[in-house]
Amino acid sequence: MDAKTDLDISEDVLLRKGARKAADIPDQIHSLLQAGHIESVNLTEWLAVDHILLFQQVAQELRMDAETREITEQLTQMNEQRIMKIIPAIANQWLALLERLGDNERMHHFRFLADHRSDSVRCWAAYIIGLDSRLNLNEKLNRIRPFAADHHFGVREIAWMAVREPITAELLDAVALLVEWTIDPDPLIRRFAIESTRPHGVWAKHIQQLKENPAMALPLLDHVKSDAHKYVQDSVSNWLNDAGKTNPEWVRQVCDTWIQQSDTKHTLRIVARGQRSL
Repeated sequence: MDAKTDLDISEDVLLRKGARKAADIPDQIHSLLQAGHIESVNLTEWLAVDHILLFQQVAQELRMDAETREITEQLTQMNEQRIMKIIPAIANQWLALLERLGDNERMHHFRFLADHRSDSVRCWAAYIIGLDSRLNLNEKLNRIRPFAADHHFGVREIAWMAVREPITAELLDAVALLVEWTIDPDPLIRRFAIESTRPHGVWAKHIQQLKENPAMALPLLDHVKSDAHKYVQDSVSNWLNDAGKTNPEWVRQVCDTWIQQSDTKHTLRIVARGQRSL
C-alpha cells in the first residue's frame, strides 16, 4: 500500500504535453489517470478525471472496499461532476472515515492520500485539512503548507481553496499569520498568501470584507509589490484587478504609491496588470 510505488510508465507518457480537448486524451493516458498511476499535465486532463471512480481505486489500495461501498453509492447518486463540488464531497467522506480510526491508522491513511502519486488524490487530502473542524486556523495553515508548495498546479489551486472559508471567517488573524508567508523564500508560498485572500478569487466565494475594505490586506500586498517571480506578480496583479471592481480609486492610489516606493520593472508590471480593467 505504498502510494509512491514505482510503475513501469514510459518517458513519453511522463513527458507528454497533454491534449487540448478531453475527447483527444488517448485511452492509455485516460486509464492511467483514472487509476491514479500518473498526474495530469494540463487543465484538460485535470478536469477529465472521474473522481468517484478514482475514489473506488484508492479505497481498494487501502483495502477499504467494504467501508466505502455505501459512500460510493452516495457519491454516485449525487450525479456531480463539477470539480469544485466533487473534491470537497469526497474529502468530507474521507474525513468521516478517518475519524473512525485510531490515531496511528488515521495518520497512516492520511499520509497515503497526501503523498499519493495522483494529483487528484492529493487534492482530496488538502481539502480534508480545510474541512477538519478540530483544527484551528493556524493549524490548518501549517498543515496546508506542503500542498501550497506542491509541484502540481492543481494541488496548489485546491490548497488555497480548501482553507479560504477558514481564512474568511478569521480574516484579521489570517492576514497576520500569512504575513510571514509573503516573505518566504519559496515563491509558491508567497503566491499562496496572495491568492488565498483575493477579494473575488477564481472558483471560490468572494470575501466581502476585502471587497469593501481591500486595505485590510495591505500588510500582505506591500511585501510582494516588487516580487521578482512572475507567478507571484500575476497573483498580486490579479488581486488588484479584483479590488478594482469595487474600489478602483483605492487601486490607483496603491499603484501610484508603489511606483514611488519601488520603481522597478517588477512593480511596473504588477501595477500595469493590476489596473488593466480600470
